[in-house]
Amino acid sequence: MRICYQVSVRRASQTLPGPRSTLYYRSRKAEQAPLRKRIKEVAAIRVRYGYRRIHTLLQREGWAVNHKRVYRLYCLEGLQMRHKPPRRRVSAKLREYRTDAVRPN
Repeated sequence: MRICYQVSVRRASQTLPGPRSTLYYRSRKAEQAPLRKRIKEVAAIRVRYGYRRIHTLLQREGWAVNHKRVYRLYCLEGLQMRHKPPRRRVSAKLREYRTDAVRPN
């Protein structure tokens, strides 16, 4: 639940540490929605692809994007690689009793 108080920017900036200009800041970056949509599409088609391989595919398609942004959007979409079940170690296997040696080697 978010409580909203009607307070002037000047009054609000007095209570917060830092300059008042930060309250007026608006980002100029382009919207990431098309890229997020494409990452989700690729992840749905290629289930075994992680963010690194998706990054490579996006670069081949012509997206000018670096791996850090792909990773950030990959996490924001709630995507993650499916982890393989752990393989049992060889020593943990049940072995049959050894037979006596019949000949060398």
